Amino acid sequence: MEVMFMVRSGRYTRLNVYLLILSILQVGLHTVEGVWPLPQAFTSSTERYPLSPQAFYFGYGRQSAAQQGCSVLDAAFRRYFSLIFPDYTDGRLHFNQDKPFTVEVSIDHDDCEGYPNEDSSERYNLGVSAGQASLKAETVWGALRGLETFSQLVYQNDFGSYFINKTEIEDFPRFQFRGILLDTSRHYLPVQAILKTLDAMAYSKFNVFHWHIVDDPSFPYQSSSFPDLSSKGAFHPMTHIYTQSDVRRVISHARLWGIRVLPEFDSPGHTKSWGKGQPGLLTPCYKGGTPSGTFGPVNPALRSTYQFMARLFKEVSSVFPDSYIHLGGDEVDFTCWKSNPDVRAFMQKMGFGSDFTKLEAFYMENIVNITSALNKTSIVWQDVFDYHERRSSLSVVEVWREGCYLCEVRRVAKAGLRVILASPWYLDLPGPTHNWARYYTVWPLAFKGTEEQKKLVIGGEVCMWGEYVDATNLSPRLWPRASAAAERLWSDEKQTSNVDKAFPRLQDFRCKLLRRGIRAEPLYVGHCKHEYQGV
Repeated sequence: MEVMFMVRSGRYTRLNVYLLILSILQVGLHTVEGVWPLPQAFTSSTERYPLSPQAFYFGYGRQSAAQQGCSVLDAAFRRYFSLIFPDYTDGRLHFNQDKPFTVEVSIDHDDCEGYPNEDSSERYNLGVSAGQASLKAETVWGALRGLETFSQLVYQNDFGSYFINKTEIEDFPRFQFRGILLDTSRHYLPVQAILKTLDAMAYSKFNVFHWHIVDDPSFPYQSSSFPDLSSKGAFHPMTHIYTQSDVRRVISHARLWGIRVLPEFDSPGHTKSWGKGQPGLLTPCYKGGTPSGTFGPVNPALRSTYQFMARLFKEVSSVFPDSYIHLGGDEVDFTCWKSNPDVRAFMQKMGFGSDFTKLEAFYMENIVNITSALNKTSIVWQDVFDYHERRSSLSVVEVWREGCYLCEVRRVAKAGLRVILASPWYLDLPGPTHNWARYYTVWPLAFKGTEEQKKLVIGGEVCMWGEYVDATNLSPRLWPRASAAAERLWSDEKQTSNVDKAFPRLQDFRCKLLRRGIRAEPLYVGHCKHEYQGV
């Protein structure tokens, strides 16, 4: 850096000049705090290279299976250009590679037009040297993760100039399933709030959006097969629904970020809103031998129930391309079933006696069979595993209850089933932001088990239930606390076990989120160079 200044007699002492040079040097020595979540192997040096938006280019490597026209990467180049140079307003994207700094991306498999799935590789290697960065990945999804890392390596000095340091990174996720659940039944979330959350998820390298789309309070999903479900079950039939077009928009936006969309249609409990648009689906409750006029869970004793579910899930599996589907199965209240004489008679006929857990298991097995026939892998909440004697029909179990959740993880893995851990990451209840460390110091594999059993833990999920959450507070309640879980699920555990070491990086990352327009809560006293500007 060349610095020119004039010293006039009597105006500047030698000390003044010394202090000025020192301050300029300190500005020049600024480097980025780090990357969040922390890459698996990361080396960088103080050698740095200036970047200019007018001479910065994305390109495809000659040997790359994907080339210009790849929808996922072309869109990513446009997005990341704006994220890397937030002050730049020209808006034009340059593909010419004969200029000062080029990010060259090479992919082994051309999966540009597909969707990410449970087996998608997100591994990438990134090297930054003079005039170029080389990003190599097996898939476009790995390249997206590498572009996010690259964007976090770029920093500005106090004069607004952009720099990046010489860096070598080898990276891949520790767990394959890294999810965020949003509940759009207890409060309706506008599509824009969901899309904004998908953006923020990608910044933390989350890769699954678990859409808990319907529940007791409302049924906002507009079904083409059963339009009455939303017209009678939503909070409002026009303003508080997700049309087929809305759903496609969410899935398309998620795909471009490398995020899977996992729909959940929870039953037989949590279905009060379903009954409004589908008469005969819910169990009539009885009091003193006569119907009370109230309804309980889905009626498992009727053939019509399974015919309805088969049609609904056929539609859902064609609308949502992911191979996973969440069937719920939690918190079923047996009181209404017990009160209903037809349900009790059905149980006697089936040989269940008075064991209502057997009735629930019978119902869930039928629903699992319906989704299996549609080539979908079903996920259920842990309640279904706990009640199920014939567990072989189950595939993936999500552990959500408090208490010794690792004991439950161990039991599920011991049964040979895949596990998703959610218990330690319920973020919907308001808590002070400084408790982010409790979501960071979670050790998902700290149970006694074989290596094979530990491999069955496919990941974890942050849950944002909607009792007290809508679009006004969704972002600050999620971020940056969810990012603590993101690092636990992506990074090497040994390198990320120290909260004090992680804190400056998370603070820096929170400032990046603010600059990208995400309302992330502060972690403690302090400031960001670019504070949130509001909307």
